[in-house]
Amino acid sequence: MKKLMDIAATCLQQGDIAEKMRLTHTAWQLMVTGNLSFSATAPPLPISATVFPARPVLLAPKHMPKRQITTPEGLAAFFHALAHIEFIAVYLAWDILYRFRGLPEQFYVDWLKVADEEAQHFELLNVHLANFGITYGDLPAHYGLWEHAEDTTTDVLARLALVPRCMEARGLDVTPAMVAKFEARNDTVSTAILSRILTDEVGHVERGSFWFNSLCAEQQLDPTSHFQQLITQYYKGGKPKGPFNKELRTRAGFSKADLDWLEKG
Repeated sequence: MKKLMDIAATCLQQGDIAEKMRLTHTAWQLMVTGNLSFSATAPPLPISATVFPARPVLLAPKHMPKRQITTPEGLAAFFHALAHIEFIAVYLAWDILYRFRGLPEQFYVDWLKVADEEAQHFELLNVHLANFGITYGDLPAHYGLWEHAEDTTTDVLARLALVPRCMEARGLDVTPAMVAKFEARNDTVSTAILSRILTDEVGHVERGSFWFNSLCAEQQLDPTSHFQQLITQYYKGGKPKGPFNKELRTRAGFSKADLDWLEKG
């Protein structure tokens, strides 16, 4: 029987993109068929052992070139940026289940499912990039997303607050408008991909909210005030800026108190 943590370590510590995607899908199928062990003996390696592909070149967000989707080059850059977000999301899902031990088995099942879905998103986008004459890695990408993982290696609640409930949740705010733009252009392929990603991301953020609230309850912490404390502590810039999609965030487990605090500015 294959061990989940062994597969996680392999996915995180080698840069071959195709092999990473294959192993991610294989791990999910092993779980579905009951052939995956959740036992772990060796402690996780430090996050500095994580290996990324040689391409794309990673830049600080402020150094990323600005492009508009009104040009073919801008569209290519837009979808390349999305592919990069989904690619890093695969790493983020693997890292949260690899790094934090001793949690209920369902925690690991949930984040393995997230890893599998993020890998599907990346593959859909990478195929779509061929329509613009490029593949993933041909353009630079930003490093910012992974910094949130590096900042939260010792606190699973901080990781849940910063990644699914902050960075991924931002997708719930902005993706509906993206979908509308591509619908207006009669771009059915792009619309379908973005709609699929949005549907899955609501579920990913919901899992983040579920585990954040559950683990807060276990530690006798108030989830509303602790979420505020962690965002204030870790989020660069104080806290996320709106507007916020209240409907989708509510479906994804945000309370009225969470949303009221976010909207205070």
